[in-house]
Amino acid sequence: MKPGIEEIEFHGIPALRLIGPQGSSAVVSRLGAQVLSWITPDGRERLYLSPRAVFDGSVAIRGGIPVCFPQFSDRGELPKHGFVRTREWQVSARRSGDDYALVTFETGDDETTRALWPHAFRLELTLMIEADRIDLELCVVNTGAREFEFTAALHTYLRTIQVEDVALEGLHGHDYRDAANGGKVVRETGTELLVEAETDRVYRQVRRPQMLRAGNLSLGIQQQGFPDVVVWNPWVEKCAALADMPADGWRHMLCVEAAAADTAQQLAAGDEWYGRQTLVAV
Repeated sequence: MKPGIEEIEFHGIPALRLIGPQGSSAVVSRLGAQVLSWITPDGRERLYLSPRAVFDGSVAIRGGIPVCFPQFSDRGELPKHGFVRTREWQVSARRSGDDYALVTFETGDDETTRALWPHAFRLELTLMIEADRIDLELCVVNTGAREFEFTAALHTYLRTIQVEDVALEGLHGHDYRDAANGGKVVRETGTELLVEAETDRVYRQVRRPQMLRAGNLSLGIQQQGFPDVVVWNPWVEKCAALADMPADGWRHMLCVEAAAADTAQQLAAGDEWYGRQTLVAV
């Protein structure tokens, strides 16, 4: 099938399906401009989407690649991870060629957002799919008359068969803030990260790519613009406390997020900021 883009319903909500080359595909919803599926040419789903995810907009959809803005996690007075995950975004561009399909979603400030966060902004999220890779680029534009600061992330849920069997490489030598250990700052000394308990880390100023090694489902992960890498798995007890996750959901996912989490980004009036994450099946 030739690459292209089609309008679909996905779990009852409006979405776009990007059909890439060699049988690859991706689904992104208008709600939150959230990527909910990425299937590589081998027919494998590479993103984790909780079977208990809620799609009515009352809460963020659990899984895929949520967009966190203008606040990462609970680091501030806004709702956790900001307010754009439950907003309807507009499609501002779509195109495809022989070897790719691309779509751009857009949202901005209104009375509801300004009541929470008194700044004028525009966000654009561009998703491009090729045969064995997807690229996501988040653009933040300060459309107001004064500087603002923000934190943000592409909160990527990667699907695993068993998270205990995967290893994440590329973070050796970086400091990380360990939220599962009282916020203690630790230097990563291992050549690979194994998930053997609750994991909630913000690795700072990461400039090297990562490799998620998982047998024949390995993924290369690279980012630009985002200074931090967040690695998260709730493990058994915290997963059981999440109403929109099955009890064994922790076993089948690992979040490896491109983030500006530890250092707020300053954006002057009229300026733009870009952050990108690329996932490649290897």
